[in-house]
Amino acid sequence: MTPGARELTPAEIEDLAAGAWILGAGGGGNPYHSLLNLRAETARGFRPVVIPAESLEDDDLVAVVSTMGAPLVGEERLPDPDVAARPVQVLAERLGKPFAAVMSLEIGGSNSLQSFLVAARTGLPVLDADCMGRAFPEAQMTTFAIANLRNYPFCLADVRDNVVIVERAASWQWQERLGRVAVTEVGSIAATAKAPRTGREIKDHAILGSVTRALRIGAAVRGARERGGDPVDAILTSEGGLLLFAGKVSDIERRTTKGFLRGVATITGLGGDRGSTMELHFQNEFAVAYRDGQPAGMTPDILTVVDSSTGEALGTEVIAYGQRVRVIALDSPKALQTETALELVGPRAFGFDLDFRPLFS
Repeated sequence: MTPGARELTPAEIEDLAAGAWILGAGGGGNPYHSLLNLRAETARGFRPVVIPAESLEDDDLVAVVSTMGAPLVGEERLPDPDVAARPVQVLAERLGKPFAAVMSLEIGGSNSLQSFLVAARTGLPVLDADCMGRAFPEAQMTTFAIANLRNYPFCLADVRDNVVIVERAASWQWQERLGRVAVTEVGSIAATAKAPRTGREIKDHAILGSVTRALRIGAAVRGARERGGDPVDAILTSEGGLLLFAGKVSDIERRTTKGFLRGVATITGLGGDRGSTMELHFQNEFAVAYRDGQPAGMTPDILTVVDSSTGEALGTEVIAYGQRVRVIALDSPKALQTETALELVGPRAFGFDLDFRPLFS
């Protein structure tokens, strides 16, 4: 086995899904349906292998995969390992060179498990890395785009066996626009393989150790539940996170437009937050939190809503009236907080007239 590689147990896959859902900031799609697929695969003997970026040769090729589309649609159209693997296989044929590993575009939400679905069909190892450190709604919101790496070729496939290859795109924003049009046409959800990355590019520009972080968070939640402790406190302790608000969901407004789920969740304070209100604005993911009309947290810091009792993350597509929740913030990778990065992932990139104010030093 590759030095530093680890074979995940079925229990660790459960931890990964729980931790990734928390890192998703409300987006990336609920990992549950992908988890069901992986449970079936592990029952048939599949054991995914996770490898560190340091094990790659500089000229190795890595497939960067995701599901693209609106999270709400993902609740109705279940993920499929065969569909997940198809763009990777097509892109390898197009390149004339096999991939050495597969990596998820984002560690947040169901996309964290996309690389594992691909591994179940291709036998490729999964890289302990991603290029967001959380979930974001658009393809240009990555460390690879921040570094201005090449953004093509890009492949997309759907459940009907439609396959689209974007041979060239003028910019990362154009790649997102072209891909979004194609995804909308096939029903607002599709499997993708982004521009392939070399081992050197991964080591220089990816967010390393993100799979390990999701595993750690999931294990902290599971451990707290088993001990009868507070899983939300366990998350905050594990990651040095902050509790921003506690209350009950009193209103939710959402709509799907141009392949995105947009809206606002309103939370009325309870306990120490009684008398206050928090509004969480989202575009697939929670982007900005306002407490009593004042900014209380914002992207790229990770804003996550969790069930007050179980610590389970609540996605923007399923958060509902009456739920008792806590809003927490986790630190985002420093690579997302540079001046260049904030142009792509800061609050202004989502249409808010705000300068990023980090919650963590």
